[in-house]
Amino acid sequence: MRNYCIYILGIILTLLSATGARASHIVGGEVTYRHLGGTTYEITVDIYQDCKDGQQAAIQMDDPAYIGIFYNNAQKTPLGSDSINYFSWIDVPANFSNSCINNAPVVCLKRQRFVKTYNLPPSASGYLIVYQRCCRNGSIVNVQNPGNTGATYSCIIPPTNQPPNNSAIFKNYPPQIICANVPLVYDHSAIDADGDSLSYEFCQAYRGGGPNDAKPWPDAVFLPVAYSPPFTATNPMGGSPKIQIDPVSGLITGMPTTQNRFVVSVCCHEWRNGVIINTVTREFQFVVTNCSKAVIANTPVFSDLPNTYIVNCIDKTVTFKNSSVGGFDWFWDFGVDGATSNQFEPTFTYPDTGTYLIKLVVNKGSTCPDSINRIVKIYPNFAGEYNITGLYCPNTPIQFSDISTSTYGDVTYWAWDFGDNQFSSEQNPSHSYASGGTYNVVLTSGNTKGCRDTTTKIIDIENFKPFAGNDTVIVKGEYINFDAKGGVQYLWTPSDNLDNPNSGSPTGRYPDEGYFRYNVHITSATPCEGDDSIVVRVVGKASYFTPNAFTPNGDGMNDVFRPRAVGYRSVEYFRVFNRFGQMVYESKNFADGWDGTYKGNKADLGTYMFMLKMVDRFGATQVAKGDVILMR
Repeated sequence: MRNYCIYILGIILTLLSATGARASHIVGGEVTYRHLGGTTYEITVDIYQDCKDGQQAAIQMDDPAYIGIFYNNAQKTPLGSDSINYFSWIDVPANFSNSCINNAPVVCLKRQRFVKTYNLPPSASGYLIVYQRCCRNGSIVNVQNPGNTGATYSCIIPPTNQPPNNSAIFKNYPPQIICANVPLVYDHSAIDADGDSLSYEFCQAYRGGGPNDAKPWPDAVFLPVAYSPPFTATNPMGGSPKIQIDPVSGLITGMPTTQNRFVVSVCCHEWRNGVIINTVTREFQFVVTNCSKAVIANTPVFSDLPNTYIVNCIDKTVTFKNSSVGGFDWFWDFGVDGATSNQFEPTFTYPDTGTYLIKLVVNKGSTCPDSINRIVKIYPNFAGEYNITGLYCPNTPIQFSDISTSTYGDVTYWAWDFGDNQFSSEQNPSHSYASGGTYNVVLTSGNTKGCRDTTTKIIDIENFKPFAGNDTVIVKGEYINFDAKGGVQYLWTPSDNLDNPNSGSPTGRYPDEGYFRYNVHITSATPCEGDDSIVVRVVGKASYFTPNAFTPNGDGMNDVFRPRAVGYRSVEYFRVFNRFGQMVYESKNFADGWDGTYKGNKADLGTYMFMLKMVDRFGATQVAKGDVILMR
């Protein structure tokens, strides 16, 4: 292999345009590297190509591959760009040997590899290696506008002042055939030549080239793809149970339920001394199809942990459910030496706590067998529980305290549902309810062994509504009987003009005009405590008030035209006339009002005249006239 050297002072950037064919044939890729000593690295770009339906012209355009090398600093400073000629091209095996598929799909997948050696200048920030291409298959369902959205594959080389490092390498080729409604168990783990710890997660896929520049010189600033709801980077396929990846083993499990094409991006993080030193990402299009599989070995999953049948946190006995299809013979291996069963749904008591790998084989030894592995965890005892302290009053903090117990593992998971669309993940949260009512408080707690328990309690918040009464206007020399509600104890402040400020219904007498605001502190039997206020306006003589317009449109605001009177003991009549002199409304009650209708129909918009005859507290009558505008 020829060696190439790139130095910061001797980089020559190739600026030729590389439009080329749009790469809908590319179904995945990854970038890795190998340390050859000193500052010399071998960079490898792998591209997975659909050689069955992909355009041959686009496949030919993949050679050479364009990569960008950047310093992995905050600015992503360019170090250089280069082209790499094709190194090898192999057919990827289907890795699907079950002969009992009635309609096994025809597939063709090739891996084109580009390899080149670079001598990189020393760098305290390390390097970012980037490859980009456009575009994705237009039938992808979990990414928006996939036919015009390119892809980016990248990796990071740690700083040269750290111990030498080789990137992790995925052990298996990507899966080509994924059957709908059949359990998926795929090993997406990697190996690391340096012995570093590895962890796995579904992660963000990124855009690359575009339709107008399908094979660009790479850029270090790339944008995330837009996922189509309900799919996300961490939930790329859905399923029942949902497709997920074990962060420790890299095993992808779940049950795909939708026949479609999905972009799945897996990040393999490389850890050294508790710090991530590199992340290798493989992106691939998972194609789910109807395989018409005759025999399917399957057990349900009763845990939110990857590929885990159950986490038994009560005792050591497990009853196994069998949801297999097409079987006539069953063989269970419980993960304990010599412990097996041929029952359809056996029960087994484990000898000790721990994690066990079980296996179910359907139709063992026949022409069409199938098998599945699941994990069983035995860690009794775990019990969720919590205490509630505080006053059960609106807008009052109530303390919720977790007292879950765990024999094995620490309690590290809390999911609170307070029953009012409010939630918390704290261990001991405080929560206030905005209004009274009955609420179901649910705590789901869990420990580091995967145990989960749900505890529900009912909490009754008092429907406490302190009320001082409505604001009012009176004539001097009159009195008012207050009528506060909501509690059993009352304290009015200030106490001016009140005969008993500790009563809920004191009497207020006002010999002079003025504006008086009172606050009443109300305590219930619970005891809940709260405040409300009322305003008393004292005027010198009897008065009435009417609005100059009203809007009877049903919005609950200014819908009725009525007089407001103070100092009058009764009304002899309240009449409203239209512009033709017709009386459209009449009442003899201050509380009534005109709703803007006449003979059951909406009255016309415009100006109306009203007449009001009232009797004051001394028996004298007064007639008032005026206009009002009806609007809607």
